[in-house]
Amino acid sequence: MSKHEYFIEDTTILKMTDVSLAFGEKLIFKDVNLEIKDVRRKDKTTGQIIGFLGPSGRGKTQLFKIISGLRKPTTGEVLVHGKPVNPGDVGVVAQNYPLFENLTVKGNLMLGLKKSKNTNAEKKDKIEFYLERFKIADKMDYYPASLSGGQRQRVAIIQQVLCSEEFLLLDEPFSGLDINMIDEVSQVILEVANLSELSTVIIISHDIDSTVAISNRIWILGNAVDEKGEQLPGARIKYADNLMDLGIAWNYPHIFDMPVFTDYVKSVRNVFHSL
Repeated sequence: MSKHEYFIEDTTILKMTDVSLAFGEKLIFKDVNLEIKDVRRKDKTTGQIIGFLGPSGRGKTQLFKIISGLRKPTTGEVLVHGKPVNPGDVGVVAQNYPLFENLTVKGNLMLGLKKSKNTNAEKKDKIEFYLERFKIADKMDYYPASLSGGQRQRVAIIQQVLCSEEFLLLDEPFSGLDINMIDEVSQVILEVANLSELSTVIIISHDIDSTVAISNRIWILGNAVDEKGEQLPGARIKYADNLMDLGIAWNYPHIFDMPVFTDYVKSVRNVFHSL
């Protein structure tokens, strides 16, 4: 696909301004400034997937918590659709896919609609829609212990989509998965991102290949260095790359055969050594 077959709306989905975090005298990250705007494609419903990469110990998890509203930054602000983010505004899927073991799949999903003003019939219809969309409608009355890891992840994702509607954060969704499961999870994430034009998924991951393969933007967090090459305290967003302009966005699963994809992944691996 041509790299020019998209355009960016003025609508700002997420904006981070001068966000810093310190624990006492320890600076975790400093002056993070990022903005996600609505992206549209001709004749296609396209949400966004932002891949958030960086070496361990650079504050990715803490920044993840700040974006979700679960932690307040030391300085700066995070706005989602123009309003300060609060807990519950953004769906968060943790690495272990936490669900209530004493509730069925339907019961767990009803919790995601706890704040909804829909009638019970409307809630049921909504749950059935997502279960059908993600191909697990036959598991509605199952308990989490009876689900496979992939099914459990889908239920956890649906629960958070029901809760927050358009914004979802995923923590290490590819961790510990084999190639077939990574492909299945990638398809689910793509499905979530393309539910609406304003759907936005942010992935924190150490899996560079899988994350780049489904993202349209990549953020890389790392430490700045001084003129002597020594690391300065506090991580920054060192790179914010637009994969749409590189022509490798929206090409899954064929992206793995594209030389530009291989070259980009190689460049990311190379910069990790300097972060």
